[in-house]
Amino acid sequence: MKRFLLSLLSLFGGWIVPGYGQASLLSPPPTPCEPVNPNATPEARALLKTMCAVSGRYLLSGQHNYPNHLSQHSDRTAEFVGKYPMVWGSDFGFTGGADKDSIEGREAMIEEAKKQYAAGSIITLMWHAVRPLEDEPVQPGAGWKGSVQAKLSDDQWAALTVPGTELNRKWLSQLDVVAGHLKKLQEARIPVLWRPYHENNGTWFWWGGRKGAGGFQALYRMTFDRMVNFHRLDNLVWVWNANAPNGKNAGPYYDYYPGAQYADILATDIYGEFLQSHHDDLVELAAGKPVALGEIGKPPSLEVLKNQPRWAWFMGWSNIFDRDMGEAHKALFNDPRTLSRGDKLPEAQ
Repeated sequence: MKRFLLSLLSLFGGWIVPGYGQASLLSPPPTPCEPVNPNATPEARALLKTMCAVSGRYLLSGQHNYPNHLSQHSDRTAEFVGKYPMVWGSDFGFTGGADKDSIEGREAMIEEAKKQYAAGSIITLMWHAVRPLEDEPVQPGAGWKGSVQAKLSDDQWAALTVPGTELNRKWLSQLDVVAGHLKKLQEARIPVLWRPYHENNGTWFWWGGRKGAGGFQALYRMTFDRMVNFHRLDNLVWVWNANAPNGKNAGPYYDYYPGAQYADILATDIYGEFLQSHHDDLVELAAGKPVALGEIGKPPSLEVLKNQPRWAWFMGWSNIFDRDMGEAHKALFNDPRTLSRGDKLPEAQ
């Protein structure tokens, strides 16, 4: 019978996640604003409820920072617009030495996250992971193209997603290192908007461009399982983060979505035009869950935001968003709907 159920789940794109969470397609998805991890900390629950209260009413400002730059880009944006971004973002990196993306900056980045949270920021973290074929760190430049943006063959992908293979074990060991840093934030009772393997519907990262249950969806569910059921990381609010579909090298959201059991919030990255479909298609897929602009390269106009009201936050990307700041940045941050650090957040329902 068990083998029959596994075969049936495989046929319909299901995935069993063992452990204390027991999230699977055999169980109904959690209602919006209830965390997908049933053991989520009070702080993570409160953060998710805040995002639900914000959705459709306000827009939280945000700014990403390279891990070895600490808060350089948030500070720069605040200096120009006169308000400090509410959401502070960073990355676990992949290079070494003094490079902006150096993994040697992880401990300092975690300490900076603690300082930012104490000052009133909301924390969001991500990870430009190297392929599990390579060891961290990789060389700046060459490692970006030669690992983070390189490919896995179909056979390598199959091995990665099968427990117990050499490739799967190496991937787990790399994930475990990052989990160790996230645990430091859990110990400090800091919730994290965690958006692993972003832009997964695009073809430019090793984890992306593989649609369906055996593709990226499988990798995301495995990540969820390791973080939640093995490491007991209950301070994470799970953000499934795609890229704006473009009909070329970024496919439709739904082909890469792991299911409502695995995502508290749905986000997309937009570096071009803010098409209405980028918002509406994600809202439809979210089915009541909050949606967000995980990364943006330029400010959306106030007219765009009027027609796309469900974005809960935006996060400008490092030295792209803050490179040529102008009146559009000030207009976005000074709009009454935009909330920055120090502004009163809406009451969670």
